[in-house]
Amino acid sequence: MKLKKGDTVLIIAGKDRGKTGKIEAVLPTKGRVLVAGVNAFKKHVKPSAQNPQGGVVEAFRAIDASNVMLLDPETQKPTRIGYQGNGKDKVRTSRLTNKAI
Repeated sequence: MKLKKGDTVLIIAGKDRGKTGKIEAVLPTKGRVLVAGVNAFKKHVKPSAQNPQGGVVEAFRAIDASNVMLLDPETQKPTRIGYQGNGKDKVRTSRLTNKAI
């Protein structure tokens, strides 16, 4: 997977289209990423030791990696990811500006 934890991405599909956020976790086996503040849902929880009140809690679900696009660090525009170099010197690059990410 070309996306990494900490990358800033733009949501390009789904109910949160147009929003941006930082990747908090990458799930490569499932092909999904968890983006901060995106794909929220409400969960009803029973009272417990950690949450004695119970009630409705807002949580976030992972989104499919194909529905996000990396934002170029310089131009803040969506870009695809490429690689330059061989072996140990392999570097992720922006296809928009051809500079290292």
